[in-house]
Amino acid sequence: MRTVVRASLRIHARRYVAAAIAVVASVAFVVVIGVLTAGARAGFMENAGAPFRGADHVVEAPEDGPEPGPPCCPGTLDLSDAIALIDRLGDNASGLGRVDLPAYREDGTPVGWGDFRGGTTVGPIAAAEELRWQKLVAGRFPDGTGEAVMHVWDAQAQEVAVGDRIRVGDGASATDLEVVGLVVSPTTWTQASMYVTWPQYVQWRDRPTFHVGSIAVRGDVGPVPEGMTVWSAEQYVRNGLAGLNNDTDVIALMLLLFAGVAMVVSALVVANTFSIVLAGRLRDFALLRCVGATRRQVLGAVQREAAAVGVLASLTGTLLGVGLGYGLLPLINALAPTTPLAAPALPMPWLLGGFTVGLLVTVLASGLPARQVVRVSPLSALRPETTLDVRTATGRARQVLAALLLLAGLALLGVAMIRDSTALMVAGGGAVFAGVQLFGPVLVPRLVRITGAVLGPAGRLATENAVRNPRRTATTTAALLVGVTLTTAVLTGMATWRAALDEVHVRHNPIDAALTSLDEPVGTDLLDQVRRTAGVEQAIAVDGAVARITGFGAPLPVVTAPSAAQVARDGGSFAQVEPGTIRIDLDAFVDPGVEPGDQVTVQVGDRAAQLRVIALTGWGQAAVVAPETLARLTDTPQPRVIWVRASAGAEPLALVEALDGVADAAGVGLEDRLQAQAVANRERDILTWSVLGLLGISVAIA
Repeated sequence: MRTVVRASLRIHARRYVAAAIAVVASVAFVVVIGVLTAGARAGFMENAGAPFRGADHVVEAPEDGPEPGPPCCPGTLDLSDAIALIDRLGDNASGLGRVDLPAYREDGTPVGWGDFRGGTTVGPIAAAEELRWQKLVAGRFPDGTGEAVMHVWDAQAQEVAVGDRIRVGDGASATDLEVVGLVVSPTTWTQASMYVTWPQYVQWRDRPTFHVGSIAVRGDVGPVPEGMTVWSAEQYVRNGLAGLNNDTDVIALMLLLFAGVAMVVSALVVANTFSIVLAGRLRDFALLRCVGATRRQVLGAVQREAAAVGVLASLTGTLLGVGLGYGLLPLINALAPTTPLAAPALPMPWLLGGFTVGLLVTVLASGLPARQVVRVSPLSALRPETTLDVRTATGRARQVLAALLLLAGLALLGVAMIRDSTALMVAGGGAVFAGVQLFGPVLVPRLVRITGAVLGPAGRLATENAVRNPRRTATTTAALLVGVTLTTAVLTGMATWRAALDEVHVRHNPIDAALTSLDEPVGTDLLDQVRRTAGVEQAIAVDGAVARITGFGAPLPVVTAPSAAQVARDGGSFAQVEPGTIRIDLDAFVDPGVEPGDQVTVQVGDRAAQLRVIALTGWGQAAVVAPETLARLTDTPQPRVIWVRASAGAEPLALVEALDGVADAAGVGLEDRLQAQAVANRERDILTWSVLGLLGISVAIA
């Protein structure tokens, strides 16, 4: 039979081209998924996971353990143990954390603007270049104590240049730091305004906000104290990414979805192709049976032919998938230059998995058509193949199985929606498609006849051709169903996902930017200038008064904003304040002296009011009160703040730079939420473009 197998492969090579193309496409699809997914992970490691890209392991506090960190920063490492571990590992360890500190210039004026108390956040920088995740823009990295680098955004906002000196801290911990360089941070994890060497950072360990959240380690970690957990760097970043998406690993979900679809489509296409190829060789098999070959020998020959086709096609598909996957990376980067995917190392598990899946799918998908062929007697092989009759026992069994699969699939999809289970969703979808495939030879021809009846003579002729082989027509329909359903599901899911993230951002950041003045009221000229700035959709002046508030060492504006809906992303709900309360964006202050629920005294001149603090976020260093409350504090409110809403197509960083120039010229301060949103959008777009790349390939195959 080996001679027969070789002869069959040689003689029927053209007939196997269709099956080989199906296998090549399927394997290439699986490999492309692996390459793009590895590229997405590498992109996250280069951006969101930048603090850990040069590390082999990450040490953190366990989620279910006690809270060893300071009260300000739960979930961080025990300070004594963390410092001892970093000192033991030396340059192979990089502590990640930050501390809030007062900050002043050499002349004593606070860093920042206006009369606000100066403050900054300081984080450590790794001693080893391989563990440094900040990107140097100007100057150099610090070599020892007394030196620091500053984030370029903060340097521009505070007019700090390389060579300037900043006094950081107070009392015995006060230290003069020379700014020796400017850096940018590709991630919001552990981001700070200034970075110093580890020995310098440890000098502020007695501050209440000093903490070490995690430790990036190059090489072997060795024994760690109790209460520490060691992860691989890749797994740690993956866990962090899942945490940003409600504890869901979006990339893993994407993998499961597309890999499941690839397997279903591959099995359908390969089985259909082998059915046609083997049906055309029915007379050859009958002749082999007539000269003495047994059914087992014929079946074994067919399986060896399928294995040979599977090996060759899977190898070709693997190589094609690698080339296509790495070719798509620069295309996606060109379409989304601000959210690049990184070129990953060869994803060997995916290459081996794609090759194995292609081989197994080819052999298994050819099994059923081969068994159906060898069941036919040599004499019956000369007759045309009869179609499935639902009145036979086999036909009735097929319809019962189809009905069970459809019911089970719909039930699984319902349970998946209730329990939010990805595995049940994929299983339910696969069962529904299998049910459609089994029920298709009965349902699809009837639907085709109904459609063709209204298309005239040409339609009737096309209908007869389409329903001549009901099983093949049903298989084609199922493949198209996969493609259309996949397109609809993925696009709907992406739109829902982005809408949910946008809703969260709107809720926590209702105002895009704010210009605040303590010394003088903001005038109409400044408001007009802001409104004329490119990228500004709307801007309003907010009336208020400069007040002293318990727990804050410097005065700040107390405003009321009944017209906040004109610019607020949340429709102005954050500015709807009940009398007797005061809303404060506590995240906008360094180590605020109040907490939500505290009673504070708000004083404007000789008038005062006792108000309860309500903490929300997203509009900056201005307290919001009810109009009645402001009327109790002052009879002459004046515009103190300008709130800005960016237009939909505005470039965030360019708009911030333009507004910063306007604010500097007017002598007022600028706060914005646009730069942080730009970083978040970059991370989202990496996933979006990865999904779009996979979607295009899957639709082409389907």
